[in-house]
Amino acid sequence: MEPSLCRSTSLERLRFNNTALKKLPVDDSEDLGSQTVHAACFSRIRTFQPLLRPTFVAQSPAALALIGLRIQDVLSNPLGPEYLSGSRLLPGSEPAAHCYSGHQFGLFAGQLGDGAVMYLGEVETETHGRWEIQVKGAGVTPYSRDGDGRKVLRSSIREFLCSEAMAALGIPSTRAASLVTSDLYVTRDPLNNGRRISERCSVVLRLAPSFIRFGSFEIFLGRDDFSGLQGPSAGRHDIRAQLLDYVIENFYPCIQLTHSNRKDRNMAFFREVMNRTANLVAQWQCVGFCHGVLNTDNMSILGLTLDYGPFGFMDRYDPDFVCNASDKRGRYSYQAQSSACHWNLARLAEALGSELKVAEAGAILDEFMPTYQRFYLGTMRKKLGLVRKEEEEDSQLILDLLRLMHNTGADFTNTFRLLSYIPWPEGGDSEKVVVGPVVDLILKQCASIEELKVANKPTMEDGELAMILSMAQTNPVMFGIVADSPGVSEQLVRMGRLKELISTDQDELKEKQRDDWIRWISWYRRRLSRECEGAGDLSLIKEERLTVMNSTNPRVVLRNYIAQNAIQAAERGDFSEVKRVLKVLGNPYSESDASGLSTLVGPCAFKQTVAYDKKPPAGAQTICIT
Repeated sequence: MEPSLCRSTSLERLRFNNTALKKLPVDDSEDLGSQTVHAACFSRIRTFQPLLRPTFVAQSPAALALIGLRIQDVLSNPLGPEYLSGSRLLPGSEPAAHCYSGHQFGLFAGQLGDGAVMYLGEVETETHGRWEIQVKGAGVTPYSRDGDGRKVLRSSIREFLCSEAMAALGIPSTRAASLVTSDLYVTRDPLNNGRRISERCSVVLRLAPSFIRFGSFEIFLGRDDFSGLQGPSAGRHDIRAQLLDYVIENFYPCIQLTHSNRKDRNMAFFREVMNRTANLVAQWQCVGFCHGVLNTDNMSILGLTLDYGPFGFMDRYDPDFVCNASDKRGRYSYQAQSSACHWNLARLAEALGSELKVAEAGAILDEFMPTYQRFYLGTMRKKLGLVRKEEEEDSQLILDLLRLMHNTGADFTNTFRLLSYIPWPEGGDSEKVVVGPVVDLILKQCASIEELKVANKPTMEDGELAMILSMAQTNPVMFGIVADSPGVSEQLVRMGRLKELISTDQDELKEKQRDDWIRWISWYRRRLSRECEGAGDLSLIKEERLTVMNSTNPRVVLRNYIAQNAIQAAERGDFSEVKRVLKVLGNPYSESDASGLSTLVGPCAFKQTVAYDKKPPAGAQTICIT
């Protein structure tokens, strides 16, 4: 007899209430396969696609606790891997998939939806409130289009680790409670070179108060002038109002309680979404995180980091850092993230339409950039230990630091962590002598001259670049116009830097970098000295500075090579590295776990050169989607 029939376990006693399916329209069609879903926010999933011999890779104790579970509750249940991968129905759960649309890379894409995600329901706990539970990679849904609804071990490990890493950093995020893999295989082309290989099907158990996103409101949009597509529930403003009421009543209760007028309530809601989004992207920028796919369907209505695809934490600071190989134009580059979020908020306002006051919504959108800058500057001051005073020159101090980091190829995470080593200014000390040891540490993790040459090589096609340069001789007026465009201007700056690097050598470069760093640190120490003006106990100010800096500048982030090391080990059947990395990322500001983990810190020029020629073992099943 199965254990679940003998006695009820903690997994089987989860208290589901599934409010979303009670409050919002659900499509009950029994048709199989991809389809356009009209007049519904969810579609029920009636056909299960269980994994073959599912097994746990790792669990997050912190995330499991949100739904009232402990690791031993999960591991002691023989059916645990089946329950938490969507291979077996949890008592009280109601599998469904969410319908949404979205603007992808600036173009409206019509119906999208949960193509590889299954909603299980919502669990209520007395301590942590209500959490929606999803399984990602559980199989085909009505929104899978031509996909197989599966996720592989490689991408699942990345999402599992980064979800929990972001939460530990204090950045709002969806959570990942467990990761299950299996002996079911699908074929993928991981390097996009036309070579498909077999990879294990894996499932991440995701948690969030809600996974509703900007794109959830775009299913009501009419036909788009550019793409010619429309939302699957175009014109159904009654359902739009129903969805908006659900979101505000359940996730913005204070706004619901304090506004009796519907339009005023909706405007307060839109302003709060703007504030949360501005705060979120500011926090991304301050840890060097790049999302990679900031389409409207990947923007949480609750201001959470949502859907971890081709994300990346910067190693060396580069404002043009792009972590998505398909983003050829840099639409979602590191420095473009705030603008992308602003653009997405404008699309949300359009989707909400008559639910908002148009003029007031425009004014709120105009507040986004100043709001973002305020959040960003506030956190950057903490990263520099400037906690007692706010001065106008702080913005320039930060800007010059970032420019210096870029010019010297400094590591983003390590540089900010090292700033706490800069000694507090004392009267009569020699600048070069006092800050010399810190400068040495910073220079050790800066780029070599050869690395800087590669980094500053123009990215524009040679022919196009030659044409622009010849224009400088043949048509200076036109050249001046072209050179002012952001894309061309960036290329010319790169050329200038490259020319300087070619005419120098490594020793000269290091000497110049040393002088530049000493100059900036001197400015920084002068600014530090003003922190204690009119204050009392200097020792307390110094202690506060270090405490704030070390709790704002992480020691470790999920660098790509760290994730890749864990992936390679897991693909060999060794899950211990995933668990080890999860543990370290759970304490990103602590020095206590540093012993023996030197491989987890520091920049690394890791490139993905994995041998993707493995064949599935005997007894495995393979799905081939052509």
